[in-house]
Amino acid sequence: MVEVKNLTKRYGNMTVVDNISFSVGSGEILGFLGPNGAGKSTTMNMITGYISSSSGTVTVNGAEILDNPKKVKSNIGYLPEIPPLYIDMTVKKYLEFMFDLKKVRLPKKEHIDEVMRLVKITDVSQRIIKHLSKGYRQRVGFAQALLGNPPVLILDEPTVGLDPQQIIEIRSLIKSLGKKHTVIFSSHVLSEISATCDRIIVISNGKIVADEKTENLSSSISGEQKLKLDIEGASGTVLSALKVIPGVLKIRKQRDISDKVGRYIIEYQNGVDIRRNVFKAVASCDCVILDMQSGNETLEDSFLKLVSEDQTKDYAGGVR
Repeated sequence: MVEVKNLTKRYGNMTVVDNISFSVGSGEILGFLGPNGAGKSTTMNMITGYISSSSGTVTVNGAEILDNPKKVKSNIGYLPEIPPLYIDMTVKKYLEFMFDLKKVRLPKKEHIDEVMRLVKITDVSQRIIKHLSKGYRQRVGFAQALLGNPPVLILDEPTVGLDPQQIIEIRSLIKSLGKKHTVIFSSHVLSEISATCDRIIVISNGKIVADEKTENLSSSISGEQKLKLDIEGASGTVLSALKVIPGVLKIRKQRDISDKVGRYIIEYQNGVDIRRNVFKAVASCDCVILDMQSGNETLEDSFLKLVSEDQTKDYAGGVR
């Protein structure tokens, strides 16, 4: 649905986005994650055609942004970090205005009513936008992005400044939109990305430093996975049973939970699922697993590791 190839943006001698490439499939929710100033918004602005690239291409639904900008823009619903609202209009008048501006070819009243219902702003449709809370303004911004039912939605920091309840509601809305739209969702808030997105691209200093499914990001960085187990039984027996399991790289006893229960950390090969074999091995030696959890790095750990490594490379190479 969206294909980005060798996209670069320079301002004089400064490279803001550095030769990045990725694609997003139909119905996928992609999280674009990075620290402030990493190049997220610049990349989104180039995808939407709001600013031009220095080099590279962006193709949306088969059309290239420079060759056919009108077609590309008609396929995109864009919500920038600050929603483009006319605050002296009522919600409904604003959406009617945007409907006409976008030249949407759907039944006007029915479509606007459906969009308002979807983002839950029907009850404020007659209110002036400047009198709405930030959460409701964000919803109105969502509504204008949805006008015309574009197949691609690009959302730049959609939860910034919202309270916890509003964040939960916006997160739920994004996940529901992902059933019918391709969504690119940028943020520097790790919990938002991990809770909402199918896949994560991490960008740092204008470069992509990771591109993984959300659940695989931590293990792909470390090259291995971990299990944390609380097991009742003699330590020697437990260690002997676990070390022969295929895919196991390393086992250590972290500490004693009680006289008969120990906590063990197993490191095993990426891409291998050893949980069934662990259960069978422990049961076969008459020991009991009381608790089994993933011991992988958290998304926060992985993100900090990626960003710090990239910054170290740049300093070493004299880039910064």
